[in-house]
Amino acid sequence: MEENLGGSRHTRDTSRDTLAEAAVRYAEERHWDVAPGASVESTATGRRCSCGHSACAAPGAHPRHRDWAAQAAGSPGTIRRWWADHPGAAILLPTGRAFDVIDVAEPAGCLALARLERLGLPLGPVIATPGRRLQFLVMPGARDKMPDLLRRSGWGAPAIDMVCRGDGDYVVAPPSPMGSGGIATWAREPTTANRWLPEARELVDPIAYACTQSASRTRPRRTAARAVR
Repeated sequence: MEENLGGSRHTRDTSRDTLAEAAVRYAEERHWDVAPGASVESTATGRRCSCGHSACAAPGAHPRHRDWAAQAAGSPGTIRRWWADHPGAAILLPTGRAFDVIDVAEPAGCLALARLERLGLPLGPVIATPGRRLQFLVMPGARDKMPDLLRRSGWGAPAIDMVCRGDGDYVVAPPSPMGSGGIATWAREPTTANRWLPEARELVDPIAYACTQSASRTRPRRTAARAVR
């Protein structure tokens, strides 16, 4: 990842950051609030979530505490203490504060990225999850505006696999382990070039178009065969 800090330009390999280092960097460089999540633990029989539930639906991808939203903070000292106690905790970034998130399936997200870049439209950071989702960071307030934005653009919201995450929700930030073995990564890393996030209205039409195109490619073709009597 390229950063320009203090006038010097250098490249950072974020995949080598520890969870604590990454969490502190998000707070210091992006001014994002952070909260500790659960962690994925290795056992003799495989991997499990630190919450202790054998049937956990989101191993390592949910809050460690019920009051996570109230605890979320941007203080590097507080963050270091959290990860000193729980070095394997996932990094949770609350949505609805510094940003909202448009969450789509990976095939649609890749199509959208290519289309947005071709059109020269602004892009913020984009998270890729092991569950094959891409999460586009946009200005906060997007979730409340999304139904109207889709309606005005002529897209049927129920038919589009698009989730908008806002106030009271969160995303799991890289390089947090998630699920049975994958980690969250950056499809587009946070840099000084994308510090200013786009408005949802700037991205919704290309992303919705990509969602419909991706769905049409994966939908089984129907054959109109008639029985001969």
